[in-house]
Amino acid sequence: MASIIGVASSPFPTQTSHLLPSRSNSISSLIQLKRDSVRRLLLLRVNCSSRQVEDAETESESKVVLPDTPADTGISAYNWCAALGGIGFLETSYLTFLKFTNSEAFCPVGDGASCGDILNSSYSAVFGVPLPLIGMVAYGVVAILGIQLGQKSRPLGIGEANGRLVLLGTTTSMAAASAYFLYILTTKFTGEFCPYCLASVLLSFSLFVSSIKGLGFQEVQKDVGIQLLIVLLVVSTLNNSYSDSQPTSTGSAMAEMEYFTTEITSESTPFAISLAKHLRSIGAKMYGAFWCSHCQEQKQMFGREAAKLLDYVECFPYGLKKGTSMIDACQEAKLEGFPTWVINGEVLSGEKKLSELAALSGFDMKEELTEAK
Repeated sequence: MASIIGVASSPFPTQTSHLLPSRSNSISSLIQLKRDSVRRLLLLRVNCSSRQVEDAETESESKVVLPDTPADTGISAYNWCAALGGIGFLETSYLTFLKFTNSEAFCPVGDGASCGDILNSSYSAVFGVPLPLIGMVAYGVVAILGIQLGQKSRPLGIGEANGRLVLLGTTTSMAAASAYFLYILTTKFTGEFCPYCLASVLLSFSLFVSSIKGLGFQEVQKDVGIQLLIVLLVVSTLNNSYSDSQPTSTGSAMAEMEYFTTEITSESTPFAISLAKHLRSIGAKMYGAFWCSHCQEQKQMFGREAAKLLDYVECFPYGLKKGTSMIDACQEAKLEGFPTWVINGEVLSGEKKLSELAALSGFDMKEELTEAK
């Protein structure tokens, strides 16, 4: 029995010993597969996240680079402002020099008289300040701002953003004034041509467009209200200035006349010559107009030789035309009629006898004769 049991039982332990290792191997292989798959998933996630980070960095870099394009455009626009402002500064400097020296402007195109009529009209000053001088200051400011903004430096000691706004405000006021004067030129001076006026209009409009391009249309739209306020202020200022400066004695009812001279036919007496010399020596002035008959009669009283010695101021040296008024010297004297004498600071209207002028100026013929001896 013992032998039978031992023989019979011997196969079972051997069989079980072979089955257990195979099952454990399959379990371990499954675990290993799981681990491998987990590792692969983790690697995939890491790769995806790294790619997303790289894409995000690339997009951020592209977004940072994009704003450089408007900056280049702004620099170019401000360089234009500097160049155009410099040209305008030279033009207005020349006209300012002519204004203060009472010189004639050189007109390369058109009739030279047209330039003089317009540049010396009542519209050539704003509240007594010569218009070319105002333009010279404005063009100078624009040129300086354009140079400094083009170099990305602090313009006039203020911030870049404030500098751009100052430039826009300046060019807006210049464009508004140019549009106003263009209207005056076409309505008050029909048939006349002024190349300096048209050049200034072109420069002002070009500067306005360049400043808008430099600042950007979106930024300009934010300041539209300020620009409209500037335009209204400029137009109202010019209207008030010219409504006050237009003299009533040279209204539109008077006919237009070209300038002419009248010959003095009478002979001068020794008294008249001495009186004329005396009046000139004390700084006495006679203001008149070429079309004024009383002015001619006053000169006839002095005679041909003595009249040439007088300090006579012609208030309409370019003729009497629509839109043209007295020269600045006559406007500053606040004349009420012609002729007008200014003797020792006293304003005397109307023609005067030689004896009256001698008494008013302190002229003594006996003393003059004694000194002559």
